Amino acid sequence: MTRPIRLVLAGLGLIAGTALSASAHENDVEITRTASQVCITSNGTPTHDIGRFPNSGNPNSFRAQTVRVCVPAEPRLTGRVTRRTSASGITLSGILIRPGTADFYDPRSPRGFSRDPASGWRLEGMGAAQALGMDAANAHVDHRGLYHYHAVSAGLLEAAQGTVIGYAPDGFEIHYIGANARSSWQLKPGTRATAPGGPHDGTYEQDWVHVAGSGNLDECNGATVNGRYVYFATDTFPFFPRCFRGEVSRDFLGRP
Repeated sequence: MTRPIRLVLAGLGLIAGTALSASAHENDVEITRTASQVCITSNGTPTHDIGRFPNSGNPNSFRAQTVRVCVPAEPRLTGRVTRRTSASGITLSGILIRPGTADFYDPRSPRGFSRDPASGWRLEGMGAAQALGMDAANAHVDHRGLYHYHAVSAGLLEAAQGTVIGYAPDGFEIHYIGANARSSWQLKPGTRATAPGGPHDGTYEQDWVHVAGSGNLDECNGATVNGRYVYFATDTFPFFPRCFRGEVSRDFLGRP
C-alpha cells in the first residue's frame, strides 16, 4: 500500500469551527460539532441556481429533501484504504459529492449505458457529462431528485470556507486550491481492449490509471499538509477523493 504524500503549501486555510449555518436562495444547512462527530444537515438545495431538470440527458426532477450525515470529528489514518462508499463526501452547503456513476457501457440500451455491469466499463461522470445531463455546476439529480456534485464549479465554491469545501466520509477535510493540487491519475495510452473500443478518452472510469509521483497527490487525491492529512478536489480525474484512508462513517456505507 502506498504511503500518504506530504505536500507543502503556504497559506492553506484549515478550519475547525464549532457550528456553522448558511442560507442563500433556498439553501438551508446546519453544521454542528461535538467531541466525536461533525454532522451536516441540509434541505439538499445548493446556494446557487441549478440547471433545468428534466433535460435531454437526465429524466429526473429536482426535489428538496433532508440530507443528514455525520463524520468523525477527529479523523485518523487507519493504515488501510476504503474504496467504495455511497458518496465521496458532503459540501459545507450540505450537498453530497458523488463523482462516480452506477452506469456501465451497454450496447443493448437505447442510451448506450445501463446499470448492467457486464461490460466492465463504468461511465465516468464528467467524462460523459452531456449524456448524463450535468448542469453548469457540474451536478445533476438522481432518480430521487437528489442534487449532487460530480466536480468542482464556481457555484460549489460559493459556500467554501477558505480552501475548505467539505468533508470526506472519514472526516478529513476536502480542499480546493486549483492547479496547486495535481492528481496522480493519468489517461491510459492506446485503445480499449474490449467494446466499446476506441481510445482511452476519459468517458469511462477504467480509462484512467494511477501513476504514483505523476502529481503531488496520492491515489485518494490526498496529501499531508502542515502535519495534517487532507483530501483535495482537482480539476481533472478523479475530481474528488474516491478512496479513503481513515475510518469511514457508517452514513456513507449504505444508501446515500
